[in-house]
Amino acid sequence: MAHKEGATEQGRVKAVDSLGAKAIAGAPTAGGGVVVEVREKKGTLRAAIPTMPFPLAVICLFLNTFIPGLGTFLSAFTVLCGARSELVSERGVCCVFWLNVAAALIQILTAVIMVGWIMSIFWNGHGHLGKS
Repeated sequence: MAHKEGATEQGRVKAVDSLGAKAIAGAPTAGGGVVVEVREKKGTLRAAIPTMPFPLAVICLFLNTFIPGLGTFLSAFTVLCGARSELVSERGVCCVFWLNVAAALIQILTAVIMVGWIMSIFWNGHGHLGKS
């Protein structure tokens, strides 16, 4: 499934699988295994999730648990107040704000079929609460 890029780095071979995750295979270990490093490629919406203070992130998680999308909508405004995001330097504050508003709307509109509710809780767990 993985194909080789053909480049080597100090005896390491780079490989890219069909999903775009890069793996670097190193020298065999003492146990006979191979050390593999995987780097995840984030999508635009996931990279737009802001890093917030822990208490505010907990409030957003609480809101998203009971009213899907509301916590994400609140977190969009934290970007305007200076919260950091991986995408701010690349796209700008205004664009990251609107991406978070779009994510909140997707969560609200799909909450009827449970997708938005699950997405809103997942959104907090992987973005807001995972960072300090």
